[in-house]
Amino acid sequence: MKKEVVDVLIIGAGPSGSVSAAYLNKHGINVKIVEKSKFPRYQIGESLIPRCMDNFEEAGLLDCLMTQNYEKKKGARFIRGEEKGVFDFSKKYGDGWDWTWQVPRDHFDNTLINEAQKQGVAVDFEAEVIDIQFKGTDSFTTIKDVDGTTRQIEAKFVIDSSGFGRVIASKLGLEAPSQLAKHGSIFTQIKDVRRPSGPNGTLITFEVISPEVWFWYIPFSNGNTSVGFVGPMDWINSFNGSTSEIFFQMLKKADHYYDQFKDLPLEFEPYQVKNIAKNVTKLHGDGFVLTGNSAEFLDPIFSSGVSFATESGILAAKLALKQLQGKSVDWDEEFVAYIKRGVDVFTSYVKEWYNGNLQEIIFHDKENVTIKKQICAVLAGYVWDETNPFVRKHNRLIRNVAQLIEMEKKMEATQ
Repeated sequence: MKKEVVDVLIIGAGPSGSVSAAYLNKHGINVKIVEKSKFPRYQIGESLIPRCMDNFEEAGLLDCLMTQNYEKKKGARFIRGEEKGVFDFSKKYGDGWDWTWQVPRDHFDNTLINEAQKQGVAVDFEAEVIDIQFKGTDSFTTIKDVDGTTRQIEAKFVIDSSGFGRVIASKLGLEAPSQLAKHGSIFTQIKDVRRPSGPNGTLITFEVISPEVWFWYIPFSNGNTSVGFVGPMDWINSFNGSTSEIFFQMLKKADHYYDQFKDLPLEFEPYQVKNIAKNVTKLHGDGFVLTGNSAEFLDPIFSSGVSFATESGILAAKLALKQLQGKSVDWDEEFVAYIKRGVDVFTSYVKEWYNGNLQEIIFHDKENVTIKKQICAVLAGYVWDETNPFVRKHNRLIRNVAQLIEMEKKMEATQ
C-alpha cells in the first residue's frame, strides 16, 4: 500500500479545513487535505455572520472572496405576523466587521479551496477516510480513492474538519447527545423571479410560524434564494408525501413569503435533515482536534455554523503549529475552554429563541437601543467579547429582560 508522510493531515475541504490549511501552509507546514466529495458540491449553511470575516482575513483567504460579487449581508430581519425586528450590524455594540455575505456554498467553498491550492496546499478530492489509528500523537490514516485503491497517510497531527461527515467522532466513538431540543429541517433553492427590489428582496429574513417553527429566506446575488423550514421533529413528521410536496405544504404556513414562491419550480428536490444539533464527548485527543460541525452543531437560527467552523479552524491551526514547534499546548484551556465560551453563549440564545424569550425582545414595540446593540453584536458572532453584558450574562440576561417586558405588558393591560 502506498504511503505518504505529512506534518498535518486535514480531513475535509470546507471553510474550516481551508482556513486551517491556508494558515499552516503560510507558516511553512507540510499540510494535506483529504476530501470525500468532488468539488464544487452542494452544502447548507449559506448565511455567514461578520465574525468569520476576521478568520478569512487572518488565513489569507479574504481577498479571493472580495472579488466574487456575493450578496452582502448587512444585518437580519425577523418577521412574526405583522411584527418585525430588524438588526443592522453597523449599529452593533463594540468593534468588528459590520457586514458579511450570503453565499451559495458550492461556489463559496470551491473558491476558498481553490485559493488554498493556489497558495500551495495539497488537496486530494474523492478521497475517503476508511480508518485512522493513533500511536501517541502520530496518526496512520487509510484513504480509499475513487478508483477503489487504498493508501496510507502518516501525520504528526490531524485536524478533523469533515463537518457533518464527523469522521473521527464516528470512528473513535465520540458521538454524544446534544443539549438542545431535537429539531429537523427541509430546504431547497428557488429561482427568485418575484423577488422584491431593494432591501426587502436582499435582506436575510426569518419568518416565525410558531415559537418553535420558522422559515428562512436567504437571497443570493445569482438570482437564486435558499428557502427552508426548521421545526421540532414531530412537526416535520406531521407532513406526508415527497420532500417537494412536503415543502409546498409547509410553504402555505409562511404568510409573508407564500405568494412570492408558490407555484415556482424548485432548483432541486429538497433536502431533509433530522435532529440537526450534534455534539461530541471531547474536542481533542493525542494527535487530533475536531473543528466546526465535526465537533458540535447547534441550530441554524443564528447562522453560526461557518463562524464556529472558521473560528475553531484557525485556532486549531495556530495550536497545531505551536505543538509542532515543540512548544507546550494546553488543549483543554487554549482550545476547548475558548470554543466552549462561544458555544455556550450561542446555546443560550438558541434556547431563549425557542422558549420565546428572545422573540419577545426582538418583537417588542418599545425598542431599547442599548439592548438591541448588544444583542446585535452577539448575532454578528462576537460572542467572546465579555465587555458586552449580553455575552457576559448570556445565561440569564435575556430571560430577565423578557420577564420585564411581560410585566410591562401586564401593567399596560390593567390601565
